[in-house]
Amino acid sequence: MIVLAIAAVVILYLILIYNGLVKARQVKEEAWSGIDVQLKRRADLIPNLIETVKGYAAHEKGTLQEIVELRNKAQAVPSGDVAGRAAVEGMLGQALAKLFALAEAYPDLKANQNFAELQQSLEEIESEVQMARRYYNGAARDLNVKVESFPSNLIAGPFGFVKAAFFEITNEADRTVPVVKF
Repeated sequence: MIVLAIAAVVILYLILIYNGLVKARQVKEEAWSGIDVQLKRRADLIPNLIETVKGYAAHEKGTLQEIVELRNKAQAVPSGDVAGRAAVEGMLGQALAKLFALAEAYPDLKANQNFAELQQSLEEIESEVQMARRYYNGAARDLNVKVESFPSNLIAGPFGFVKAAFFEITNEADRTVPVVKF
């Protein structure tokens, strides 16, 4: 009878560990979905921004083309490739910062209501991306702790639970402020 009780407790404990791992994985996936939504919103703003800038800064074609290419590249990254998406999104953010720095040289563009609204929307989305990124990284951390900690690591391995990648800037050049010269 005691052996049966001990076996039942052990089985219940293993079920609790498994369910905790499933919950952590689901929270991580939900958090990634939040980042994905914000990045999609940003990608949807870019064509409008490019069209607005084209009329004022036609000779900045290289910068505009780079933004379009990076946007397309970011949308082509598979949904589960967190590190790849982070790298491309970092480069896209850098290119957008460069575009807004270039806008300083065009007073008519800076005064354009549509451009100002797009810039404000993009700033709001960037703030949302940062919040979503922090939430995702926290969820990824929690899952990683469960996957690596004893005794949950004994359950994680055989059931296919793996560590989650953090959404972070991996290229140091992406962290620097762009230099714009006229």
